[in-house]
Amino acid sequence: MYLIVIAWIYVVLMMSVAEATNSTGTLLGALITFVLYGLVPVALVIYLMGAPARSKAIKKREADERARRSAAESAGSGAASVQPDAGGHAPGSSEAAAGVAPVRKEP
Repeated sequence: MYLIVIAWIYVVLMMSVAEATNSTGTLLGALITFVLYGLVPVALVIYLMGAPARSKAIKKREADERARRSAAESAGSGAASVQPDAGGHAPGSSEAAAGVAPVRKEP
């Protein structure tokens, strides 16, 4: 992948040199050519090509963290506590325990 990036930067550099040395060209035009045809697209391609590696590293870090947390819990460590109501279920009704009837639709 980097061979293509290096080749494209070389081509854009030659385009910029041609722009700068042309009789109607300017150094500003050469700089703009190099940045807009070279640096911006190459940075975008490198960023997009690195996305799978970044997501794989994030998943590995999360898996390591889960493994470390489960190892700490299995070792009987009291320091690693679970957040209350982390199960995702609805909490029990306190009205039913107090003897209050639920609200019903009138007939």
